[in-house]
Amino acid sequence: MSTQMYLAYDYPLLSVFWSMLWFFLWIMWFILLFRIIIDIFRDDELGGWAKAGWLLFVILLPFLGVLVYVIARGKNMGRREVNQARAQQEAFDSYIRQAAGSGTGTSSVDELAKLSEIRARGDITDDEFRRAKELVLSGQGPSSGPSSGSGTATSGQ
Repeated sequence: MSTQMYLAYDYPLLSVFWSMLWFFLWIMWFILLFRIIIDIFRDDELGGWAKAGWLLFVILLPFLGVLVYVIARGKNMGRREVNQARAQQEAFDSYIRQAAGSGTGTSSVDELAKLSEIRARGDITDDEFRRAKELVLSGQGPSSGPSSGSGTATSGQ
């Protein structure tokens, strides 16, 4: 048997540690590289030629390009990421509000309660209340009815 056989004791624990460290650093390097490339495309302040220049610099000279990019634009890189996360959260929240508010059951009940309160105060007549109630129950809402001006004007008093 002239071939050398490697067993577990031939690969010491420190070598395993160094191999894992280098593997981890290699993965972190790629994550940083891809985040910088994404940030180059995300930045609205950069023009097309500036984006192309940074992209070429980062791709052709990756270690130097990433180091220079992080030094020159690293602070704003974090701000852009936070702004994008806020914009996504606001868009999600507005979608949820819109989807939750589109149900006709509770909104028509609320509209009828408001109309009843306005009629009880004497701001609209019984005929106006009846027409607005028909609009609410038909699903069109009182905003297109005759009482929309009266209800809006009294809500601020």
